[in-house]
Amino acid sequence: MTDVQTPQTTEHVTIYAASWCPFCQRLIAGLKKNGTPYEAWDVEAHADLSEWVKSVNDGNRVVPTVLYSDGTHATNPSAREVAAKYAELAG
Repeated sequence: MTDVQTPQTTEHVTIYAASWCPFCQRLIAGLKKNGTPYEAWDVEAHADLSEWVKSVNDGNRVVPTVLYSDGTHATNPSAREVAAKYAELAG
């Protein structure tokens, strides 16, 4: 697989998701409920973001994949895990 550049973001939490994905919907609903700020991108509409998601998930386009402002990422995390990481980054 070719090198894929990590997307640039100014947010502590950026979610790469798809509208048809129930796991994505659950994560976003949980973050809204607990008030955790995030930015979301639809991988269906952005081929470059889809390629990045595949590059960090062994070639699989697994959503949701979350990119944090410290450059780390998580695949299909819970809203609680994302909120904890946000608190760490924003603290």
